[in-house]
Amino acid sequence: MKLLIALIITLLFLFCTKETSVTTDNGQWLVLTEEDISGSRQHTKHAEIFGKYAGGYNKYILKGIDKVQSTAMDGGGYFIGKDSIPTESPLGYDIKFLGRPLLDAPRTTSYCSGSSFGAFIEGLNFIFENKDKKIEDKQYYALRMQEKDGGRREDHVEFWGEWNADGYGNHFALIQYSGMGTRIKPNQARPGDFLNISWKSGLGHSVVFLGWYKDNKEKKHLMYWSSQRATNGYSDQIVPLDRIKEVMVVRLTNPERIFSFEPGKTVDTKITGDKIDW
Repeated sequence: MKLLIALIITLLFLFCTKETSVTTDNGQWLVLTEEDISGSRQHTKHAEIFGKYAGGYNKYILKGIDKVQSTAMDGGGYFIGKDSIPTESPLGYDIKFLGRPLLDAPRTTSYCSGSSFGAFIEGLNFIFENKDKKIEDKQYYALRMQEKDGGRREDHVEFWGEWNADGYGNHFALIQYSGMGTRIKPNQARPGDFLNISWKSGLGHSVVFLGWYKDNKEKKHLMYWSSQRATNGYSDQIVPLDRIKEVMVVRLTNPERIFSFEPGKTVDTKITGDKIDW
């Protein structure tokens, strides 16, 4: 009986450790199946459908997507207008980190970097759930998506300002500013990684990676979750690779640094992304 109890404890420890550890990959391109992409684009089954390809912290980011999507199953609308009254809203709902408010949403709409940040924050809420963690004021205020008076936090101001800035905000915020993430190559990407896209059109997009996909004509595509005008806000989207100039993929590897990073760092905005050589 003692051996059986010891075995159960060991298995539980290994399971819990695996679920709260860095996501790994084998360096092979993750190509989705028809079954993976066959459902609705607006759903709350990301952890179920794509979680089989990514354990560790990424699984919690997928759960974070589901939490954000659940607030607006029709997408909630997409809007950008920083000079509008009321101002644009990164997310369409009031989001909190460990009970402390980060946004008093001025609108029910969202945009891309707000949605990816929402998946990040809700993922952290799942990671640190029931762990009796508290965030200190200086880290908390750096995470806020608004100033104390409710005004818009500008680009490159604190953590959210780096995430929301033009260019590779996932790298600015997660690697340079906080040390919470690690840059990986496109072939290593797994569902739940944060991906910034530089389009050939000159614009950009902040998303959460879901996988690569080939259609029945062998045309290659990228699948991700974000908020975009074409899907009326939060939704999965599949786009052909020939629209993409380069990407930046960042994986959450050190979530505990959310409690210890030093605010106020400056970042190098001149970094370049990776070509998709698939």
